[in-house]
Amino acid sequence: MENTRASLGKRRSEVAAMFDGVAQRYDLLNDVLTLGLVGGWRRRTTAAIAPTRGESILDIAAGTGTSSAPFAEAGAAVFPTDISMGMLRVGKKQQPDLHFVAGDATQLPYFDESFDAVTISYGLRNVEHTASALREMLRVTKPGGRVVIAEFSTPTHPAFRWLYEHVALRIVPLAAKVSSNPAAYGYLAESILAWPRQDGLADVMSDAGWRDVEWRNLAGGIVALHRGWKQ
Repeated sequence: MENTRASLGKRRSEVAAMFDGVAQRYDLLNDVLTLGLVGGWRRRTTAAIAPTRGESILDIAAGTGTSSAPFAEAGAAVFPTDISMGMLRVGKKQQPDLHFVAGDATQLPYFDESFDAVTISYGLRNVEHTASALREMLRVTKPGGRVVIAEFSTPTHPAFRWLYEHVALRIVPLAAKVSSNPAAYGYLAESILAWPRQDGLADVMSDAGWRDVEWRNLAGGIVALHRGWKQ
């Protein structure tokens, strides 16, 4: 058990350090590497969450808070949470009005049934134990609350999928050489290829306790929005 805990601690430290290393140019590189599509994906994610005034929303793997700002603008109380202190520091400079919190997705620093909605964008695949994170999200969500997950996924058209996996994702590490941590973007491509397909993630969400799980593909399945509810 102690060896397992030590291994998990090492993994968390490695992930945090990786994102610390890309924090300064993270938002810029996201725009460049997605050809500007990420802004539209964020808007679709916000629409799927449908934040309303007075709600409490947990944004996990929030990074610099770019994904959290629309919830605050809608009048919700949002808690951008991330394991990377580097991301949180950059976020606090860019979004000083947001309440940033340091936290691990598998050990969230919040009471049971604290939030009306929980969301995570492009961060779930970086968590070593996906099911544990999904159960933690369920724990902190109020009955009747919802989860929305935006994550890279699998293109649905076979020809497009081949081009995406064998061409586009191979270019990402080369394009990211302008970043302060090119190795992180090599990991990005590898983690996307290893991630389950849309129905596979839906099954993991259901097994973790989320109900009525559904998904919607964006950009032909490059990204998928998954949504579920807590009974």
